[in-house]
Amino acid sequence: MTPQNHDAVVRDLAPMGKIRAAINFGNPVLAQLDPEAGEPRGVSVDLAHELALRLEVDLELVTFDAAGKVFAALKESSWDVAFLAIDPVRAAEISFTAPYVVIEGTYIVPEGSPLRHVGDFDRADLRIAVGRGAAYDLFLSRTLKQAQLIRADTSAGAVDLFVEDGLEAAAGVRQPLTAYATAHPGYRVIEERFTAIEQAMGTPRGRDAGRDYLARFVEEVKASGFIAEALWRNGQRDASVAPPAKC
Repeated sequence: MTPQNHDAVVRDLAPMGKIRAAINFGNPVLAQLDPEAGEPRGVSVDLAHELALRLEVDLELVTFDAAGKVFAALKESSWDVAFLAIDPVRAAEISFTAPYVVIEGTYIVPEGSPLRHVGDFDRADLRIAVGRGAAYDLFLSRTLKQAQLIRADTSAGAVDLFVEDGLEAAAGVRQPLTAYATAHPGYRVIEERFTAIEQAMGTPRGRDAGRDYLARFVEEVKASGFIAEALWRNGQRDASVAPPAKC
């Protein structure tokens, strides 16, 4: 990268002299709070540090407890780089890279529920808890015609809402739903997925030099094994590294 290109990228991705990276704790596949150190960790945190290292700028992690809150904070110019699922609603305001990780959206239900396939869930008598503004909330809002979506402020809150209010199901990312069902007998996770959630890096629209750099960066860290190693190191061994972007 030429000095001129480097300067243009830094102006886009670190306009305040540092990269402000939005970290979403609402998706534990991407980010978690280290219980011992009390610091953010996860594949998105590792990517943010690597990006700042390559651009030789400081890094500030701006943390959120839900993806919808990350998107809402865009209006306040609170971050320069984010780690979110690709979605048409978000893409109107965010320039996304190709995905770096693919995870599954599915449902958790009571053990005795007759619901066993994703095709069973679009019924007028079903109430499904979701995290407000999460990728799967946006997806289900477009695809479910009859079931009622009951929104909690966060993805973890959606599971609590499902349990406390006796709803028929909660939707979410497979890994945390599976962890909940394992820790709480009486619940099971649907084996099928209703969508594959493509997690990508993004920057506010209009930052073209930054967008182009992020696109190359994501392809490099996928190809080098950086993503796979970060997922493994952070205990997310069921998530899949996304394939190379199509030219």
